[in-house]
Amino acid sequence: MAQIEPKPGIMEIALYEGGKATVEGVSNVVKLSSNENPYGPSPAAQEAVRRTVHELHRYPSTDHAALRQAIAEMHGLDAARIICGVGSDEVIHFLCQAYAGPGTEVIHTEHGFAMYRISTLAAGGTPVEVPERERVTDVDSILNACNENTRLVFIANPNNPTGTMIGLAEIERLAEGLPPQCLLVLDGAYAEYVEGYDGGARLVEMRDNVVMTRTFSKLYGLGGLRVGWGYAPKHVIDVLNRVRGPFNLSSTALAAAEAAVRDTAYVEKCRDDNTRLRAWLSEALAEHGVPCDTSTANFVLARFGSREEAEACDAYLQTQGLIVRRVAGYNLPNCLRITVGDEASCRRVAYCVGQFKAGAR
Repeated sequence: MAQIEPKPGIMEIALYEGGKATVEGVSNVVKLSSNENPYGPSPAAQEAVRRTVHELHRYPSTDHAALRQAIAEMHGLDAARIICGVGSDEVIHFLCQAYAGPGTEVIHTEHGFAMYRISTLAAGGTPVEVPERERVTDVDSILNACNENTRLVFIANPNNPTGTMIGLAEIERLAEGLPPQCLLVLDGAYAEYVEGYDGGARLVEMRDNVVMTRTFSKLYGLGGLRVGWGYAPKHVIDVLNRVRGPFNLSSTALAAAEAAVRDTAYVEKCRDDNTRLRAWLSEALAEHGVPCDTSTANFVLARFGSREEAEACDAYLQTQGLIVRRVAGYNLPNCLRITVGDEASCRRVAYCVGQFKAGAR
């Protein structure tokens, strides 16, 4: 019998592991492993979901016009240059599907989001990992790795799982220095957590080689509905819409996201609380001898002395009903990524890390 084989690259994909949500034998756990908004979605988004239940037999919009218009209005963008996807992951997948393939290369940084490599391999392209400088994106490393085969460069800004980011001048230098056949993709999943930062939207409008992706899964609290979007030059949007499925987002997801993006008061409250508690958590961990890089997202990257210590701390936290994220798969074996939860969760995790460092096991 003929042997049925997938195309090259598929079996090189390591299965994505999401953040744990349960601990065997432990009840009342606090999940701080997936960078979710601890307050959930806004009341307006919840009400929008309830209103859709009577129309679930109807197909959703194929062009996402209402959501794209709402995003455009709230961010001061051109709705015609917006594409929506099943999380920003799907927009990343569209980009690889459309622009990468056999004989092409896609660059990502050593601590970059796992989906860049996964989507590149799924498209048949070759992922190229470049070093960072002390867990910060290094523009020179990226530019030095570019060649005639480079089609896409992915950077998350702020980055996941480090929480660090680079400034607009460095992003502009990167966009200017890329080869002519290459797109720069600015992953802005955590951009809303940075006051006054547009995620790179203005740069998208100034250049024809920059794409921005965003999500409703983090600050907006809609991770369970999977809604993301991208902003790009019209020539890129035209290409991506040719590979996007016509009904990729449900009516419920579209309605919730539209309500969420318009509820600016709720967004500001969540951002302010995160900023305050992120600073408190970072300082509290430092006092226990666990430093963190300056984070601009809704998590901190706690650095331990060794992989063994990080894993032992994680195991101890689980016994206390606290779930954080090991990030050895992101080349950070001596670190734990800890979501900034509500105040009670932050105080609890800081206390337990302190107990661990004091000798509790």
